[in-house]
Amino acid sequence: MNQFNYVIVGSGSAGLTFALKAAEQGSVAIVTKRSRSDSNTAWAQGGIACVTSDEDSMELHVRDTLVAGDGLCNEEVVRTILKEGPACIAELVSCGMDFDKRTNENGKNELDLGKEGGHSKRRILHARDRTGFEIEQTLIAAVLRHPNITLLENHMAVDLITTEKLGEKNGPIRCVGLYVFDEKKECVETIRTDVTVLATGGCGKVYLYTTNPDIATGDGIAIAWRAGAAIANMEFMQFHPTCLYHPKAKSFLISEAVRGEGGLLINSAGERFMEHYDSRRELAPRDVVARAIDAEMKKRGDECVYLDIRSKSPIFLQQRFPKIYETCLHNGIDITQEPIPVVPAAHYQCGGIKTDLHGTTSIAGLYAIGETAFTGLHGANRLASNSLLEALVMAHRAEAHARGEYHHQDPMALPAWHSGDAQDLDERVVIHHNWDEIRRLMWDYMGIVRTDKRLQRATTRLKNLEMEIRDFYWNFKISADLLELRNLVTTAQLMVQSAMSRKESRGLHYTLDYPEHDPELCRDTIILKT
Repeated sequence: MNQFNYVIVGSGSAGLTFALKAAEQGSVAIVTKRSRSDSNTAWAQGGIACVTSDEDSMELHVRDTLVAGDGLCNEEVVRTILKEGPACIAELVSCGMDFDKRTNENGKNELDLGKEGGHSKRRILHARDRTGFEIEQTLIAAVLRHPNITLLENHMAVDLITTEKLGEKNGPIRCVGLYVFDEKKECVETIRTDVTVLATGGCGKVYLYTTNPDIATGDGIAIAWRAGAAIANMEFMQFHPTCLYHPKAKSFLISEAVRGEGGLLINSAGERFMEHYDSRRELAPRDVVARAIDAEMKKRGDECVYLDIRSKSPIFLQQRFPKIYETCLHNGIDITQEPIPVVPAAHYQCGGIKTDLHGTTSIAGLYAIGETAFTGLHGANRLASNSLLEALVMAHRAEAHARGEYHHQDPMALPAWHSGDAQDLDERVVIHHNWDEIRRLMWDYMGIVRTDKRLQRATTRLKNLEMEIRDFYWNFKISADLLELRNLVTTAQLMVQSAMSRKESRGLHYTLDYPEHDPELCRDTIILKT
């Protein structure tokens, strides 16, 4: 049995930031199911929303966040995270992060701030169109230099070990460790810890079309749910309006910053259409733009719409959006000469493991930070680029709380993992078939526009799939693919269950059966395991 003071599951910006802070107090293990840099953070193009300009204000950022959240943001959480953001940004810069600069009219060097949908001012700090990747590399470099941090790559968390599972009936449920699958050795290890942090990112791969990397299978949410943690607002999945539509391009995002710099949405006839859906046009919040594109495609029978940024010079586009320019060009699209074909795709999970402002969950000793957590910041729809800010702030807050709460390591012995009579799985095609079926039915029945009938169909089919996957899990030796499939179906069920319970349209949840707001339902959807 391995033992650490802190165990973090996930190696994105939230997990790495927590690890660096916690390593000053004790031993830290980072469990990441692929390589160290495989995370949602590394795929983030746009940047971090933060008030740094004299033309901006904290009140404006708060207002923009509340408006985007459509009535469900927790204002205390919003104000706390936005207020503490600048200090966290400064610390990130001290670690070596270099945001883009520009020379102003007075000849002075200043931050080159971008603008995205829903923002009233330019406040997006960025590093060209590779912001997340640059943040990830900065944090990983610091982690690799720290002697108190052990990085467990190709290790996947299986389940949490709680006092309840150990048979302790007195007192609150407490997390005391976890089982971790070592993919290379094909064995399950037991890890003892007093502080477990879930920072596993989102669940975009639950959908057929997504901007997320392959690792985004809802692992943290499913693991926390099985242990008994409260889950909130899983009906709110943000669909990014502009994912590159090309048969050879896999899940490539066209950053909202392109629209922030003047990109126009046009249909197959070359006509702008956003003015027919919202007065803010291309810079309306993401849920509005995604539904408008979906409606335009269905109305015209088109497979995509187009994003036109030809108003900018080739030099500007190559310097500001080098990754987008190069990727599109590789796929035969010169964005300096032709519009970019785009479609909406699943992008960001606004719900998650319910936490307070310290990242604590309903299970003692268990924290959740980053996209896998629900803090109340995003409400019914995330304001663009608030997520990286939340990840940094909540990592700092959670580490400070964990430092003050948990210092002891008792000699508790945890049971080793037993596979029993499990056999080798000889038909992996079944896993891939079930994976594909979940993603397709979620896209068809739990997509941008929903109905009760579609959701009920999804409920029935997911229940049957869950029973089949559970049978596989208990009768065959586990693999990373099987663990991801198990988590994927659990997360999908939680999403559909949440959507079924909200009989109104609000933010990212839009249903044809209840197209208006219901003031009585202006509250979070909380799911507890019975």
